Amino acid sequence: MTTLTIRAPASSANLGPGFDSLGLSVPLYTTLRVTPQAQTQVVPLGPELEGTPADTSNYVYRAMKLTATRAGQTLPPARVEIETEVPLARGLGSSAAALVAGIVAGNELLGRPLDDESMLDVAAREEGHPDNVAPALFGGIVVATLDRLGTHYVRLDPPAHLGVTVLIPDFELSTSKARAVLPKQYSRADAVHALSHAALLAAALSQGRLDLLQHAMQDYIHQIWRAPLVPGLSDILEEAHLHGALGAALSGAGPTVLCFHDTREDTARLHAYLHSVMGKNGLSGRVLDLPIDGAGTQVTREQKEECQEQNAL
Repeated sequence: MTTLTIRAPASSANLGPGFDSLGLSVPLYTTLRVTPQAQTQVVPLGPELEGTPADTSNYVYRAMKLTATRAGQTLPPARVEIETEVPLARGLGSSAAALVAGIVAGNELLGRPLDDESMLDVAAREEGHPDNVAPALFGGIVVATLDRLGTHYVRLDPPAHLGVTVLIPDFELSTSKARAVLPKQYSRADAVHALSHAALLAAALSQGRLDLLQHAMQDYIHQIWRAPLVPGLSDILEEAHLHGALGAALSGAGPTVLCFHDTREDTARLHAYLHSVMGKNGLSGRVLDLPIDGAGTQVTREQKEECQEQNAL
Protein backbone atom coordinates (compact mmCIF):
# COMPACT_ATOMS: atom_id res chain seq x y z
CA MET A 1 0.00 0.00 0.00
CA THR A 2 1.39 3.39 -1.04
CA THR A 3 1.02 6.64 0.88
CA LEU A 4 0.94 9.76 -1.27
CA THR A 5 2.33 13.00 0.13
CA ILE A 6 1.11 16.12 -1.63
CA ARG A 7 2.61 19.48 -0.70
CA ALA A 8 1.08 22.71 -2.04
CA PRO A 9 2.59 26.15 -1.34
CA ALA A 10 0.99 29.32 -0.07
CA SER A 11 0.52 32.15 -2.52
CA SER A 12 0.26 35.92 -2.65
CA ALA A 13 -2.19 37.26 -5.21
CA ASN A 14 -2.72 40.56 -7.05
CA LEU A 15 0.71 42.09 -6.23
CA GLY A 16 -0.99 45.46 -6.53
CA PRO A 17 -2.67 45.98 -9.90
CA GLY A 18 -2.89 42.34 -11.04
CA PHE A 19 -6.32 41.90 -9.49
CA ASP A 20 -7.55 38.29 -9.73
CA SER A 21 -4.92 37.51 -12.38
CA LEU A 22 -1.37 37.67 -10.97
CA GLY A 23 0.26 35.83 -8.10
CA LEU A 24 3.34 34.08 -6.78
CA SER A 25 4.04 31.14 -4.50
CA VAL A 26 5.94 31.19 -1.21
CA PRO A 27 7.33 28.28 0.83
CA LEU A 28 4.65 27.82 3.47
CA TYR A 29 2.93 24.53 2.75
CA THR A 30 -0.31 22.61 3.08
CA THR A 31 0.58 18.92 3.20
CA LEU A 32 -1.67 15.90 2.64
CA ARG A 33 -0.82 12.28 3.35
CA VAL A 34 -3.24 10.06 1.47
CA THR A 35 -3.36 6.30 1.97
CA PRO A 36 -5.93 4.07 0.21
CA GLN A 37 -7.93 1.96 2.66
CA ALA A 38 -11.33 0.31 3.01
CA GLN A 39 -13.14 3.37 4.43
CA THR A 40 -12.57 7.09 4.04
CA GLN A 41 -11.12 9.01 6.99
CA VAL A 42 -10.34 12.72 7.04
CA VAL A 43 -7.88 13.75 9.74
CA PRO A 44 -7.00 17.45 10.20
CA LEU A 45 -3.83 17.83 12.27
CA GLY A 46 -2.22 20.74 14.09
CA PRO A 47 -3.40 24.01 15.65
CA GLU A 48 -4.04 25.84 12.36
CA LEU A 49 -6.75 23.32 11.45
CA GLU A 50 -8.39 23.07 14.85
CA GLY A 51 -12.15 23.06 14.41
CA THR A 52 -12.12 22.19 10.70
CA PRO A 53 -14.34 19.26 9.66
CA ALA A 54 -12.96 15.78 10.27
CA ASP A 55 -15.23 14.15 7.70
CA THR A 56 -16.00 14.24 3.99
CA SER A 57 -17.35 17.80 4.28
CA ASN A 58 -13.76 18.99 4.73
CA TYR A 59 -12.72 21.37 1.95
CA VAL A 60 -9.71 19.24 1.01
CA TYR A 61 -11.83 16.12 0.53
CA ARG A 62 -14.43 18.08 -1.44
CA ALA A 63 -11.56 19.26 -3.66
CA MET A 64 -10.54 15.65 -4.22
CA LYS A 65 -14.10 14.89 -5.35
CA LEU A 66 -13.94 17.76 -7.86
CA THR A 67 -11.25 15.83 -9.71
CA ALA A 68 -13.38 12.70 -9.72
CA THR A 69 -16.35 14.65 -11.06
CA ARG A 70 -14.31 16.24 -13.87
CA ALA A 71 -12.82 12.84 -14.73
CA GLY A 72 -16.18 11.04 -14.57
CA GLN A 73 -14.86 8.55 -12.04
CA THR A 74 -15.57 7.50 -8.46
CA LEU A 75 -13.06 8.52 -5.82
CA PRO A 76 -11.69 5.45 -4.00
CA PRO A 77 -11.76 5.47 -0.18
CA ALA A 78 -8.62 6.66 1.59
CA ARG A 79 -7.24 8.05 4.82
CA VAL A 80 -6.50 11.74 4.28
CA GLU A 81 -4.28 13.49 6.83
CA ILE A 82 -4.09 17.28 6.49
CA GLU A 83 -1.54 19.69 7.93
CA THR A 84 -0.78 23.29 7.05
CA GLU A 85 1.77 26.01 7.73
CA VAL A 86 -0.39 28.55 5.90
CA PRO A 87 -2.23 30.87 8.30
CA LEU A 88 -5.95 30.90 7.60
CA ALA A 89 -7.77 34.04 6.40
CA ARG A 90 -4.57 36.06 6.16
CA GLY A 91 -4.29 36.67 2.41
CA LEU A 92 -1.76 33.92 1.74
CA GLY A 93 -3.94 31.56 -0.25
CA SER A 94 -4.79 29.05 2.46
CA SER A 95 -7.96 27.96 0.66
CA ALA A 96 -6.14 27.79 -2.68
CA ALA A 97 -3.39 25.59 -1.22
CA ALA A 98 -6.02 23.26 0.27
CA LEU A 99 -7.98 23.22 -2.98
CA VAL A 100 -4.98 22.52 -5.19
CA ALA A 101 -3.58 19.88 -2.83
CA GLY A 102 -6.95 18.12 -2.82
CA ILE A 103 -7.36 18.25 -6.60
CA VAL A 104 -3.85 16.88 -7.13
CA ALA A 105 -4.43 14.17 -4.49
CA GLY A 106 -7.65 13.09 -6.18
CA ASN A 107 -5.90 13.02 -9.53
CA GLU A 108 -3.14 10.80 -8.17
CA LEU A 109 -5.60 8.39 -6.55
CA LEU A 110 -7.48 8.06 -9.84
CA GLY A 111 -4.36 7.37 -11.90
CA ARG A 112 -3.85 10.91 -13.23
CA PRO A 113 -6.80 11.28 -15.61
CA LEU A 114 -6.39 15.10 -15.69
CA ASP A 115 -3.44 17.01 -17.11
CA ASP A 116 -2.04 20.13 -15.43
CA GLU A 117 -4.17 22.52 -17.47
CA SER A 118 -7.35 20.64 -16.57
CA MET A 119 -6.47 20.65 -12.88
CA LEU A 120 -5.86 24.39 -13.05
CA ASP A 121 -9.22 24.91 -14.73
CA VAL A 122 -11.01 22.87 -12.04
CA ALA A 123 -9.30 24.89 -9.30
CA ALA A 124 -9.84 28.29 -10.93
CA ARG A 125 -13.54 27.66 -11.54
CA GLU A 126 -14.03 26.52 -7.96
CA GLU A 127 -12.25 29.62 -6.58
CA GLY A 128 -13.73 31.95 -9.18
CA HIS A 129 -10.33 33.32 -10.19
CA PRO A 130 -6.89 31.81 -10.95
CA ASP A 131 -4.54 34.22 -9.16
CA ASN A 132 -3.84 32.00 -6.12
CA VAL A 133 -4.42 28.52 -7.50
CA ALA A 134 -2.10 28.94 -10.51
CA PRO A 135 1.06 29.71 -8.49
CA ALA A 136 0.04 27.11 -5.89
CA LEU A 137 -0.04 24.50 -8.64
CA PHE A 138 2.91 25.60 -10.79
CA GLY A 139 5.14 27.66 -8.49
CA GLY A 140 6.98 30.82 -9.41
CA ILE A 141 5.11 33.88 -10.64
CA VAL A 142 2.01 33.23 -12.74
CA VAL A 143 -0.18 35.47 -14.87
CA ALA A 144 -3.51 33.75 -15.54
CA THR A 145 -6.99 34.41 -16.90
CA LEU A 146 -10.30 32.61 -16.54
CA ASP A 147 -13.09 32.86 -19.09
CA ARG A 148 -15.77 30.69 -20.67
CA LEU A 149 -13.21 29.16 -23.04
CA GLY A 150 -10.86 27.99 -20.31
CA THR A 151 -8.06 28.98 -17.98
CA HIS A 152 -4.91 30.30 -19.60
CA TYR A 153 -1.60 31.12 -17.93
CA VAL A 154 2.03 32.09 -18.35
CA ARG A 155 4.49 31.04 -15.66
CA LEU A 156 7.53 33.23 -15.00
CA ASP A 157 10.68 32.20 -13.21
CA PRO A 158 11.37 34.73 -10.44
CA PRO A 159 13.91 37.42 -11.40
CA ALA A 160 17.36 37.05 -9.92
CA HIS A 161 17.75 38.67 -6.49
CA LEU A 162 13.99 39.14 -5.97
CA GLY A 163 12.88 38.20 -2.47
CA VAL A 164 9.66 38.59 -0.52
CA THR A 165 9.07 40.08 2.92
CA VAL A 166 5.63 39.47 4.40
CA LEU A 167 4.00 41.16 7.35
CA ILE A 168 1.41 38.73 8.74
CA PRO A 169 -0.79 40.45 11.36
CA ASP A 170 -2.38 38.45 14.16
CA PHE A 171 -5.94 38.96 12.97
CA GLU A 172 -8.06 37.36 10.28
CA LEU A 173 -9.79 39.05 7.37
CA SER A 174 -12.23 37.02 5.31
CA THR A 175 -12.11 37.30 1.54
CA SER A 176 -15.87 37.89 1.44
CA LYS A 177 -15.57 40.89 3.76
CA ALA A 178 -12.63 42.29 1.76
CA ARG A 179 -14.56 41.90 -1.51
CA ALA A 180 -17.70 43.46 -0.07
CA VAL A 181 -16.02 46.88 0.24
CA LEU A 182 -15.11 47.06 -3.46
CA PRO A 183 -17.17 49.34 -5.70
CA LYS A 184 -19.42 47.85 -8.35
CA GLN A 185 -18.23 50.31 -11.01
CA TYR A 186 -14.93 52.02 -11.84
CA SER A 187 -14.10 55.08 -13.89
CA ARG A 188 -12.36 54.84 -17.23
CA ALA A 189 -9.31 56.52 -15.68
CA ASP A 190 -9.08 53.87 -12.96
CA ALA A 191 -9.50 51.09 -15.54
CA VAL A 192 -6.71 52.52 -17.69
CA HIS A 193 -4.51 52.92 -14.62
CA ALA A 194 -5.11 49.27 -13.64
CA LEU A 195 -4.49 47.89 -17.12
CA SER A 196 -1.32 49.89 -17.72
CA HIS A 197 0.20 49.14 -14.33
CA ALA A 198 -0.67 45.43 -14.46
CA ALA A 199 0.95 45.24 -17.89
CA LEU A 200 4.03 47.10 -16.67
CA LEU A 201 4.29 44.85 -13.60
CA ALA A 202 4.12 41.65 -15.68
CA ALA A 203 6.71 43.03 -18.10
CA ALA A 204 9.01 44.17 -15.28
CA LEU A 205 8.85 40.77 -13.58
CA SER A 206 9.48 38.95 -16.86
CA GLN A 207 12.56 41.05 -17.62
CA GLY A 208 13.92 41.39 -14.09
CA ARG A 209 13.40 45.16 -13.99
CA LEU A 210 13.40 45.46 -10.21
CA ASP A 211 13.76 49.23 -10.54
CA LEU A 212 10.22 49.47 -11.95
CA LEU A 213 8.39 47.52 -9.24
CA GLN A 214 7.67 50.50 -6.98
CA HIS A 215 5.87 52.26 -9.84
CA ALA A 216 4.27 49.20 -11.43
CA MET A 217 2.66 47.99 -8.18
CA GLN A 218 0.41 51.06 -7.80
CA ASP A 219 -3.27 50.15 -7.66
CA TYR A 220 -6.63 51.94 -7.48
CA ILE A 221 -8.87 48.91 -8.03
CA HIS A 222 -8.85 47.21 -4.63
CA GLN A 223 -6.13 48.40 -2.24
CA ILE A 224 -7.49 51.89 -1.55
CA TRP A 225 -10.90 50.42 -0.75
CA ARG A 226 -9.50 47.70 1.52
CA ALA A 227 -7.05 49.97 3.35
CA PRO A 228 -9.52 50.83 6.16
CA LEU A 229 -9.74 47.09 6.95
CA VAL A 230 -5.95 46.82 7.42
CA PRO A 231 -4.55 49.44 9.82
CA GLY A 232 -1.23 50.80 8.57
CA LEU A 233 -1.62 49.54 5.01
CA SER A 234 -1.77 53.00 3.45
CA ASP A 235 1.44 54.01 5.24
CA ILE A 236 3.25 50.90 4.02
CA LEU A 237 2.13 51.35 0.43
CA GLU A 238 3.37 54.94 0.44
CA GLU A 239 6.52 54.63 2.55
CA ALA A 240 7.96 51.10 2.33
CA HIS A 241 10.26 52.03 -0.57
CA LEU A 242 11.94 54.55 1.76
CA HIS A 243 12.93 51.68 4.06
CA GLY A 244 14.40 49.21 1.59
CA ALA A 245 11.36 47.74 -0.18
CA LEU A 246 11.33 47.51 -3.97
CA GLY A 247 7.54 47.75 -3.87
CA ALA A 248 4.63 46.88 -1.59
CA ALA A 249 1.13 45.47 -1.95
CA LEU A 250 -1.71 43.98 0.02
CA SER A 251 -1.35 40.21 -0.23
CA GLY A 252 -4.54 38.85 -1.72
CA ALA A 253 -7.48 40.14 0.28
CA GLY A 254 -5.21 40.79 3.28
CA PRO A 255 -4.45 41.48 6.02
CA THR A 256 -0.95 40.25 5.13
CA VAL A 257 1.18 42.85 3.36
CA LEU A 258 3.87 41.84 0.87
CA CYS A 259 7.04 43.79 0.14
CA PHE A 260 9.56 42.86 -2.51
CA HIS A 261 13.20 43.22 -1.55
CA ASP A 262 16.58 42.77 -3.21
CA THR A 263 18.16 39.66 -1.70
CA ARG A 264 21.60 41.29 -1.96
CA GLU A 265 20.50 43.93 0.55
CA ASP A 266 19.98 43.65 4.31
CA THR A 267 16.29 43.69 5.26
CA ALA A 268 16.77 44.77 8.89
CA ARG A 269 15.67 48.34 8.14
CA LEU A 270 12.53 47.11 6.36
CA HIS A 271 11.71 44.75 9.23
CA ALA A 272 12.10 47.56 11.77
CA TYR A 273 9.78 49.79 9.74
CA LEU A 274 7.08 47.13 9.40
CA HIS A 275 7.20 46.37 13.13
CA SER A 276 6.94 50.10 13.85
CA VAL A 277 3.81 50.36 11.70
CA MET A 278 2.25 47.46 13.59
CA GLY A 279 3.18 49.03 16.92
CA LYS A 280 1.76 52.42 15.92
CA ASN A 281 -1.55 50.72 15.08
CA GLY A 282 -1.69 48.51 18.17
CA LEU A 283 -1.15 45.31 16.20
CA SER A 284 1.01 42.26 16.67
CA GLY A 285 2.24 39.84 14.03
CA ARG A 286 5.19 38.29 12.24
CA VAL A 287 7.59 39.66 9.65
CA LEU A 288 9.23 36.97 7.50
CA ASP A 289 11.71 37.00 4.64
CA LEU A 290 10.83 34.31 2.12
CA PRO A 291 12.11 33.19 -1.26
CA ILE A 292 9.65 32.65 -4.08
CA ASP A 293 8.78 28.96 -4.27
CA GLY A 294 9.70 27.68 -7.71
CA ALA A 295 8.39 24.13 -7.51
CA GLY A 296 4.65 24.43 -6.96
CA THR A 297 2.71 21.39 -5.79
CA GLN A 298 4.88 18.32 -5.31
CA VAL A 299 3.88 14.64 -5.04
CA THR A 300 5.94 11.87 -3.46
CA ARG A 301 5.10 8.22 -2.92
CA GLU A 302 6.13 6.10 0.04
CA GLN A 303 5.62 2.36 0.35
CA LYS A 304 4.43 1.41 3.83
CA GLU A 305 6.87 -0.78 5.72
CA GLU A 306 4.30 -3.36 6.75
CA CYS A 307 3.33 -3.87 3.13
CA GLN A 308 6.95 -4.23 2.14
CA GLU A 309 7.41 -6.88 4.87
CA GLN A 310 4.33 -8.79 3.67
CA ASN A 311 5.59 -8.71 0.10
CA ALA A 312 8.94 -10.07 1.26
CA LEU A 313 7.16 -13.05 2.82
